[in-house]
Amino acid sequence: MEKEIFKYAKKFLPIIGIILLIYLIYSLGVEDIKNAFLSIHPIYIIIALSLTIPRLLIRNYAWQIIQKEQKIEIGYWKLLKIFMIGYFYCSVTPGFVGHVMRVPYLKEHTYQPYGKLFVNTVIEVLVRTVALYTMITLGVLISIQLSIDISNLIFVWLIVVIITIIILLYFFEKERGEKTFLTLIKYFIPNRLKSDFQAFVGTFYTDLPRIKKLIIPFFLGIITWIIIFSQEYIIVIALGLKIPYIYFILLFPIANIIGFIPITVAGIGTRDAAAVFIFTSLFPVAGAEILVVSLLGFILTDIFTGFVGFLVSLTETKTKVKNFF
Repeated sequence: MEKEIFKYAKKFLPIIGIILLIYLIYSLGVEDIKNAFLSIHPIYIIIALSLTIPRLLIRNYAWQIIQKEQKIEIGYWKLLKIFMIGYFYCSVTPGFVGHVMRVPYLKEHTYQPYGKLFVNTVIEVLVRTVALYTMITLGVLISIQLSIDISNLIFVWLIVVIITIIILLYFFEKERGEKTFLTLIKYFIPNRLKSDFQAFVGTFYTDLPRIKKLIIPFFLGIITWIIIFSQEYIIVIALGLKIPYIYFILLFPIANIIGFIPITVAGIGTRDAAAVFIFTSLFPVAGAEILVVSLLGFILTDIFTGFVGFLVSLTETKTKVKNFF
């Protein structure tokens, strides 16, 4: 019985977000949503898209800082190409899977061991995630101050933060981390693959960056998140919504993190519903307008960047990697 439940849950969970989005569209009014979209002057779209360039350049620079600390040498523009290809895969798969696709490209150009390159990618994503967590924490504090009832979210948020800290502290210690990974390999990996996985894990802690060297990438991560939410705030301006900038860039991340819940594709539906709830509870704005901000913002920041990454992937030749180890 449990297997059947899991089977059906796995099959239907990804469409929950689509169903929720359809419900939002019809409950908020198809005509109102269409009118809101059509009222946006194209110049605002162009301005928002133009911010993609500094955002990508800054994030790529932050990644290069981490790489230099790990003694991984690769040119800035070559690294940017690899980052864009990874972004494309992120836009069509669950996020982390897409990031992993950077690794074989890095291998081709650096000849560093796969385990080390994998950890480098993980660290870049984690540093930026912690930067987002910081913004969300400020957003939660603002929500409490403004008396928004998000008590359930705060409880979940505290659990997420605590678990994240425990995991990072646990695996950052080399001997403890390696022992844990090797134990998992011993019991869960088939014998014919054990040696490959052991070699993979064996380079995880090679040239691990010092915490103090991640401070600059952390602050650069905050800057890139601010740029993303500023791109979406331009749509707020285009619609003439009375939402203060500082509130938007600290409250919208809360909706963004809800979109990370793995019950939908790319946060569709869940992020939009959260945004509608938060901002219509606080400001004199229509739900249809906030839905447009959320959807169009996602297209301008993630879908557009992923499409550019797809174009880059067409021009970047790569030796086929048959074995990930």
